[in-house]
Amino acid sequence: MEIEQVKPGQQLRIRQKIGRREGDWQTEVTGTVLEVSQRKTGSWYAHAKDNKFWLHRIRLRKADGEITTITWDQSTQIDLLSDASASA
Repeated sequence: MEIEQVKPGQQLRIRQKIGRREGDWQTEVTGTVLEVSQRKTGSWYAHAKDNKFWLHRIRLRKADGEITTITWDQSTQIDLLSDASASA
């Protein structure tokens, strides 16, 4: 699933992998999408919009009620578990 297909109300499983010399670090989060946005970082990045580096962010509510924000990148894998947004 691509970031452009992610909509509020969908239940997702998001997996990320960070390659390290000591071995890959992997994490997995499951939750309901609250918001999908593109926001700039505080870091300067030449030739980008507003001279900032912009990142896609997915805000999720996990089953225990915790709210978390995931930063999407090219190594992020998104699996659609259910699509409550289609009936909204």
